Amino acid sequence: MKISARNVLPGKILSIVRGPVTTEVTLQVAAGVEIVATITSTSAESLKLVEGGQAYGLIKASSVMIGTD
Repeated sequence: MKISARNVLPGKILSIVRGPVTTEVTLQVAAGVEIVATITSTSAESLKLVEGGQAYGLIKASSVMIGTD
């Protein structure tokens, strides 16, 4: 697999919450560090994701925003 994203985080799938249209995947990328992604349920099925399995979090963004109250 070749991709243009430079932020590739390997990790372990902690949880998968499947919905009719989207699926939420929580990936542990380091001890105490988790990222959550929402993908289509079709993609989740195609990737054959399972809790405890290995996956990659790929981050490609032109900006990251931070806000406060």
